[in-house]
Amino acid sequence: MKARTVNGSAARIISLLDRHYPAAGCSLAFSTPLELLVATILSAQCTDERVNKVTPALFSKYPAAAAYAAADPAVLEQEIRSAGFFRNKAANIVAAAGQIVARHGGEVPCTIEELTALPGVGRKTANVILGNAFGIPGIVVDTHVGRIAGRLGLTAATDPVKIEFELMPLVPRKRWVRFSHQLIAHGRALCRAPRPLCAACFLDATLCPSRARYAGLPQHPEKVYSSPSAVAPGIPPGAPGSRSRSIAKRKEGSRWK
Repeated sequence: MKARTVNGSAARIISLLDRHYPAAGCSLAFSTPLELLVATILSAQCTDERVNKVTPALFSKYPAAAAYAAADPAVLEQEIRSAGFFRNKAANIVAAAGQIVARHGGEVPCTIEELTALPGVGRKTANVILGNAFGIPGIVVDTHVGRIAGRLGLTAATDPVKIEFELMPLVPRKRWVRFSHQLIAHGRALCRAPRPLCAACFLDATLCPSRARYAGLPQHPEKVYSSPSAVAPGIPPGAPGSRSRSIAKRKEGSRWK
């Protein structure tokens, strides 16, 4: 497959994403880098809507990394239980906070190398923090971004890190964060797994080589939008197209962290 450039199909895709998802952004509620770190760890295989219900009490009780580091893991597990996989998440939060206190003076680091050295933090989580808490460009490759990038022919890779690096030269660096949010919004609204809503999609066959593959699948009119921009950013909780998790995604687990 011939690589696309920002001067070709990728640029047209970016322009259309801007038109339909102008307000796409991070749907996790946070006010500090530490809060975003904790929220992003909790968001693994959990909806952002659910995370945002769990975090207010958590952020109030644990205002600093030292507080998380000193937390009783058993107590923290129960406080985050509704976010799923609570034992692993609690262990990662406590361990990451301990390293932040011991190695970074209690402040969340702002480099990809330092962030990915923390327990429970992979490149996806690190890029979420860098882009949204520090304003440092990075492409976040979650299951939505990986799926849509493949369907659009922007990459043939399946490994999240390879996808990230293959997307970098196709998108202007200053657009990396917004582009990630827009693909995530598009994945929640229309380009779903396993059945995308192609009848409502604004990306035609000249931009989406996968469109023909899905054209014959049954569409559900009650779930098709006349305006995808109505569900950006991140799809309002409870609206049609709000985030869901497939069985396949649950099996993939930490691959997308």
